[in-house]
Amino acid sequence: MNTQEAVLTQQIKQEARRLGFDLVGVTTPYPPPHLDVYRQWLDLGRHGEMHYLAKEPAIRRRSNPLEILPECKSILVTGMNYLPSRSSGKTSTPRISSYALGEDYHDVIIPRLEELMHYIHRLVGFSVPYRIYTDTGPLLERELAQRCGLGWIGKNTCLIHPQMGSFFFLGEIMLGLELAIDTPFGKDPCGTCTRCIDACPAGCILPDRTLDAQRCIAYLTIELKGAIPKNLRPLLGDWIFGCDICQEVCPWNVRFARTTEEVAFQPNPYLLRPSLSGLLELSQDEFRIQFRKSPLKRPKWNGILRNAAVVAGNRGGIEIVPLLANLLMKHPASLVRSHAAWALGKIGGQAARESLEKAKGVEKDHSVIKEIIDAIQAQGKSS
Repeated sequence: MNTQEAVLTQQIKQEARRLGFDLVGVTTPYPPPHLDVYRQWLDLGRHGEMHYLAKEPAIRRRSNPLEILPECKSILVTGMNYLPSRSSGKTSTPRISSYALGEDYHDVIIPRLEELMHYIHRLVGFSVPYRIYTDTGPLLERELAQRCGLGWIGKNTCLIHPQMGSFFFLGEIMLGLELAIDTPFGKDPCGTCTRCIDACPAGCILPDRTLDAQRCIAYLTIELKGAIPKNLRPLLGDWIFGCDICQEVCPWNVRFARTTEEVAFQPNPYLLRPSLSGLLELSQDEFRIQFRKSPLKRPKWNGILRNAAVVAGNRGGIEIVPLLANLLMKHPASLVRSHAAWALGKIGGQAARESLEKAKGVEKDHSVIKEIIDAIQAQGKSS
């Protein structure tokens, strides 16, 4: 490393912090050291229905960042704190992951990284080849972050910073520019702690610091497009979108995590204390309006209603039965109707049974009919 590279790197890091990034580091574009763990994770099918991860071009690019940008000489990795303050409201039912209470992070981080690139171009005086990503491309982001000293990959698979915890979004700029490379984070401060593993209701955290996505609440409520397996629905508890449990119990967050000052990640009042009944009654137009700038638009209208029905089955009472009955009778998507039937079976009672019997007489979709029959039978066993 020469003096010019060191000065240039420091200037870029300073500008990144001015733009709101809490963590900044630089690493090489060399292949990631733990690629074998990632390949084994794919081979075991633990990525669930995220089939794009297992496509050969994506694997090849994750194996070697130079496949993405051959001119790349260094990778700038940034972290932005997203932990919102919930002081204005108690924990609610249903619950939404902290990262999704504000604006969609893609709409915040990518423009900031583009602005940083404009600064770099002005600084060096010539055009630099680059690529920008934030959970949007074939990079093993946490591996890169650990390699440039921003923290370590914890047992819950999150990147953990020793003074700030793990509530961070990561973003990267692949640069055709030589910068001063940071020292990798070489310690494992997790030690013998297993709080995240013990607290996970779905038991999805594996010994090799990977997740079985097929059991992860975040995957089930966001990435999974079809029906949530029946045996996993009770494990969702009151989570309608994502899950924070493994981060909430982590001692490094308990002790060091602080709320973000980023305005874009402050809680949307509608999402801070969401109404379960309001979500069950949410029209498609209302969904578009309420979640236009929110990560909650990812599972789409049907996905949010599916999740809300599961939470209703886990936590709702008889006051929710008419809303579920309305979904079962009138919603156009069989995915939503089937989960509404399951929820009615879980809540039980005469009104729920009558709603199920009525729907059974008019339903045409075989998957929904099966859910209705199973729900009626479940009521019979519990009575």
